[in-house]
Amino acid sequence: MENRNGTGRYESIKLKNQLCFPLYACAKEVVRRYRDPLLDLDLTYTQYIVMMALWEFGDMTEGDLGKKVLLDSGTLAPLLKRLEKQELITRTRPKDNERKLIISLTEKGESLKEQALCVPPRMAGCIDLPMEELIQLKRLLDKALMKMEENK
Repeated sequence: MENRNGTGRYESIKLKNQLCFPLYACAKEVVRRYRDPLLDLDLTYTQYIVMMALWEFGDMTEGDLGKKVLLDSGTLAPLLKRLEKQELITRTRPKDNERKLIISLTEKGESLKEQALCVPPRMAGCIDLPMEELIQLKRLLDKALMKMEENK
């Protein structure tokens, strides 16, 4: 039962009191704003983060890639098939361990890295906060992710 000032038993399930909702809404909005810059690359946001991991770290197994970008194989496998169809990556199984799948950039995938340099400047200012607050937000989100990964 609510009391006169609106507090009570259901306070914990009010949308305005949730941490998860603004995180969800901000993430959704940021991903939406990536659509236009990524159109030129013919990538979705999720494909873009996979490509960024490959540009940064090079060849890796599907499992290692999934860990880097925090995607399970059910999400990652079809995404990788689409990137392979676009001739941006190859997926190969080593003869010595056919259970592993090695993900590698193609020449076309590697050259897309140069085109991708236009994305960060186009996204600058996407979240209209002072730089120090953006840095603090990034630090806190990284810390939260780390803690959640530790407690899996």
